[in-house]
Formats: sequence, structure tokens, C-alpha cells
Amino acid sequence: MIETVSVTIDGKKYEYSKGITLLEIANELEKNYKHPILLAKVNNAYKELSAKLKEDAEIEFIDLTKREGNRCHVNGLIYMLVYAVKKLYGKKEDIIVQHSLDKGIYIETTFRLTETKLQAIKECMKALVDADMPITKVVIDRLEAIRYFESIGDNAKAGVMTYNTNSYVTLYRLGNSYNYFYSRMAASTGKLKEFDLTYVKDNGFVLRFPTVYVNDKIKKYVHHENMFKVFKEHRDWAKLINIQTSVDLNRIVSTGKISDLIKIDETLQSNRLLNVAKEINDKKNKVKIVLIAGPSSSGKTTTTRKLCMYLQSFGLTPKVVSMDDYFVEKKDTPLDEFGKPDYECLEAMDTKLFDKQMAALMKGEKVLMPTYNFALGEKEFKEEVQIGEKDILLIEGIHALDDRILTNIKRENKYKIYISALTELNMDNHNRICTSDNRLLRRIVRDNRTRDYKVEYTLQLWGSVRRGEEKYIFPYQDEADATINSASIYEIGVLKTYAEPLLYSVPTDSPYYEEAKRLINFLRLFLPIPADAIPEDAVVREFIGGGYFHE
Repeated sequence: MIETVSVTIDGKKYEYSKGITLLEIANELEKNYKHPILLAKVNNAYKELSAKLKEDAEIEFIDLTKREGNRCHVNGLIYMLVYAVKKLYGKKEDIIVQHSLDKGIYIETTFRLTETKLQAIKECMKALVDADMPITKVVIDRLEAIRYFESIGDNAKAGVMTYNTNSYVTLYRLGNSYNYFYSRMAASTGKLKEFDLTYVKDNGFVLRFPTVYVNDKIKKYVHHENMFKVFKEHRDWAKLINIQTSVDLNRIVSTGKISDLIKIDETLQSNRLLNVAKEINDKKNKVKIVLIAGPSSSGKTTTTRKLCMYLQSFGLTPKVVSMDDYFVEKKDTPLDEFGKPDYECLEAMDTKLFDKQMAALMKGEKVLMPTYNFALGEKEFKEEVQIGEKDILLIEGIHALDDRILTNIKRENKYKIYISALTELNMDNHNRICTSDNRLLRRIVRDNRTRDYKVEYTLQLWGSVRRGEEKYIFPYQDEADATINSASIYEIGVLKTYAEPLLYSVPTDSPYYEEAKRLINFLRLFLPIPADAIPEDAVVREFIGGGYFHE
């Protein structure tokens, strides 16, 4: 008698033979999906399609429109890129995955890249998709994995394995090649058909794909030179001091030299901000308003307060204005598509009052400024403000770079700053550290410390926060006169000591358990770094505590 399992998918019941793979079921049902099925969530746990069903289950199939599916899709594309490059240009050549850029990933090659060569790589990848080659999961002894990566000259991956404490590690096989990826992987190359490659400059190109925010098409590439320059500046510095990967950072920690690195990095961060203050001071005859924006947990508060100190050193008198104090009354707050108050949209701000008061201040008039009472959901007018000749306004808020505000003030009177945490580290040549993960870890630690939020609540909010950033912050980053990277090269090792215990608190039956587990596995790749040597004015202090500017 053949044993069967009962499966529920999208509310429908199915009976299958026990031991059937998720891939077999996915191939049967994929015609009902717009995009290829990449993963499955089985009884609340993510599974690769190679997994076999041994018990009754509720299954949700995942494609690239879901965050975990998108990670799987992108890492599959990177694997195909590596395979194609080595097939076309030799086993010694490689790609180096750098950072996100305009909803894609900027990548460089170890050889001279031309548009013709990039087109050849693209065609090779398309051929791999058409061939539908299997990508097979292989679990091997960790020491054997180290020897393999050393034998092919991939010392970074060998290093990742060295700092991995597990006895066994998971690799993936494509053709005759093996690779390590910090993510689940698609079952075959045929699932990875949605991509494009765009040549940028020198040896660089952008890998483009549908994202969870633009999931029906591949977004047309728009080059963001400001962001590109900041990433390049920080990566060039990391290369100069020979700390480009998590392995390099772990080496510094394990040899007891982390305090020196912290001092060097923080000095450099302060010098960069001082240069911005100098530029503002050089324009003081025209610039009277400094607008500061950035995504969640980018360190805006610390950066703004440090900037105030530097401006004071030039004889200016900065006054900080929070755009949060200009929220409309609670009853007038717009609703989002889910019927909930949308505090992220520009319409949640009283822009008329804001524009009117800022213009009045510019004219030297006295203004009765609001303070928003979040408990009551209304503005309270208590403080009268007037600015003098040496005064300068620093305005902080998510909409600060939006060109729809302060239209009544000339552009030459405004200086715009964009802040974000743009980590310059990779795990190895093919596994990047996502900047949003850095910010999420910051937020988990700060939310728990300052608001007593549970990790689950922060993870629950994160999707909404990210959607708001995509709508209201990222589109205006090119408006900035200065782009500031608030990430410290060492900080993930520090955040690990605070975030890791909190992540273990998420129960296995929580809808956020898999995300917590993913972050735990990510943090395992870093040695812990104590906070003792971190100065009080460091941005990371805004999140872990003990800072000069915070409680």
C-alpha cells in the first residue's frame, strides 16, 4: 500500500505519495503562478524545492515577489554569473559583488570588461536558463570545504568556512562547480529567467531583476552618481587597509587589534562630517537651511548633532527643527492601502504651515513653533523662535529632500544631506552584506533598548518601514549636495553582541521566526566585538547606548 500525505496549498487540499519532492509539486502547479516557484514555506518553515514531504503539511509556494524568494532568485543569478564568466574567460577570472545600486546590484570583474563581453555573459546566462541545469545542495565536512576553496584559489570563502563553527556546511553544485551562498538556492537555472545586465563603467556592471517593490518588471536602470561615489570611496578605503570581507574583520578581532581599527574608522567618519560642515560654512552667505534625510536607523540624530558641533566651531549657531513636529492632527492623517494611518506619506505633514514658518524665519521674523504631542495626536505651540545673522536651520525628516517642500525658498539657500548606512564589507566575492540588514539590526537593538519593543514587533514593522523608504526617501537621494555614509566598518560585530540574544527570543511558531533565524545565521559569520573602545560620539552609540547625544 502506497503511503500518502495530505497537503493544503492556497486553501485547496491535495493528496500525494509520501516522499514526493516539493519540486515535483511546484512543477505541477507553476502554471498558476506569474513567476517561477523558487521556495516553499512548509508548516511555517522555508524549504528548498529539493526537500521531500514526509508528513501532512500546509504549503505556501514562494516566488520572487516575496522577500525570501527574491534573495533566492538573486543568489541564483549570481551563481549563474560566476559560472558564465569562468566558462567564457577561464577559471581564474571571477566577479566581485559590490553593493546595491538603483534596485540592482553593482558588480565588478577581475578582467577588463567591455559591453561586448558583458553581452556575451548575458547570452551565456540565457543559455544556462534554457538548459535548465539542476542546482544541487551538497552537505560536506567543513574542513573538506576549506580545502576545496583553497584549491581553487577562493581564499575568502575558505576564510568564511574557517570562522564557521559547524562541523558540516552546505555548498551548491552547478555543472562541475561548487559554491557557497548565504541563502537558499533555486532548484535549477530554468527558474532564473528574469534578469538583465547593464554596463556602467570600467570593469563594472549592474545585475538587474524584479524586486519586491517592482515585481512585475525589471526597472529601467538610472545611475545614481552620488551614491556610487560614496560606495567607491568607502570600498577604496577598505581595500587600502585590507579589510574587504567579514573574514578580514574577524582576523583583526582575533589578533586583538580591533581597538585600533575602531579609532581609525571613527576618526575618518568625523573628518568626513567636518568637511561637510566646512562646505556649509563656505556657503554661509547664501545657505540658511540644511535639510537632512535618510532611511530608518541611518543615524540621522547623531549625525545631525555632531554636525551642529562642527558648525559651531566655525562660529555658526545651528537650530534643529524636526519635521515630525509638523504632522497634521491625528484625525486628519491619511490612510494607506490597508486602511491604517500612513505617517510616512508627505500628506501626513502640514506642509503649508511648515513652508510658511520656514519662510518667515528666513526673513528674520519671530515664529511660534509647534511641538507635536504624539499622545494627543496634535500640535502644541509653545516656543517662539527667531534666527539671526549667524543662525542656520538644520531640518531633519524623512521628506527633507523632497522637492515638494519649501518651494517658496530658493535652492541656493538650501543645502541637502542624505544619510544612510552603507556597509563597505562583503562576506566574500559572491556574498554581499545587504545595507538594509545592517539598519534592521540597528533598529532591533535600539527598539528593544529605548522602547522595550520585542524583536517580533520590530520585524513586523520593518516591511512597512521599507515600503515607506522606497516611496518617500530613496527617490530623492540624488537631490543631495552631500551623501554621508554612517556605517562603521566594524559595527556588525558590535551589533551581534546586542542583537543575537534578542533574536533567540522569537518563538518557532512566530511568523517572524524564519527571519530571526536568517539574521542569527548571518551574525554567526562575525566574531563579537566589545563596545569598550567605541567613542561616545560614534553613530553606533545611537543604537547600543552609552552615547554622548543619547540617554
